[in-house]
Amino acid sequence: MKRAMPRRLMRRVRGFNLLEVLIAMLILVVGLLGLAGMQARAQIAELESYQRAQALVLLYDMVDRINNNKLTASCFAITTNTTTGTPYLGTTTGGGYAGTPSCGVSTTQNNAMAVGALTAWDSLLQGSSETKGGAQAGAMVGARGCISYNTSTEYLDATSGASIAGTGEFTVAVSWQGIADTFTPTSTCGANLYGSETKRRTVWVTMRNGLLRAQ
Repeated sequence: MKRAMPRRLMRRVRGFNLLEVLIAMLILVVGLLGLAGMQARAQIAELESYQRAQALVLLYDMVDRINNNKLTASCFAITTNTTTGTPYLGTTTGGGYAGTPSCGVSTTQNNAMAVGALTAWDSLLQGSSETKGGAQAGAMVGARGCISYNTSTEYLDATSGASIAGTGEFTVAVSWQGIADTFTPTSTCGANLYGSETKRRTVWVTMRNGLLRAQ
């Protein structure tokens, strides 16, 4: 015959079970909070990666434009100051390029192609490739594009010894607003225009047009 458990012992068992439930709930809550934090960091990393991919597309888009306009390459140097990072194309606030790009170093047709290439890049930096709710959303947050030119690296004419315009090194840079703090980029494109320099993201490349004719 099974003996009934004393009432006092039954109360202790029920209390112990309740404690186990509370501990299990605490562990579950802590785990869910950790999962939520990990998901938030993953979303930030995904957005950062997406913006960097967009920036690289825009960066090499301008490299291609300069390569495709060799006769008017000098028109692509918008004289971005390597100390202040201005002027720039794209977002107009904080020292953007004033006015419409101009070019007058070649034929009317070639000059127009160079101006069109710069104007199109400026538009892409402002997000014209995609619209959402009537607003341009095809670029990174606060996208800015800088082009600087180093005249001291120009090729010299073998006969006259004079510099050949447009044959020097171009530095193309694209900056945008990051989400998390990282480090201050070496390139100064858009410097001090994103609240914190550790949130400014910048990718850049140095390129030179090949000289295809004998000098």
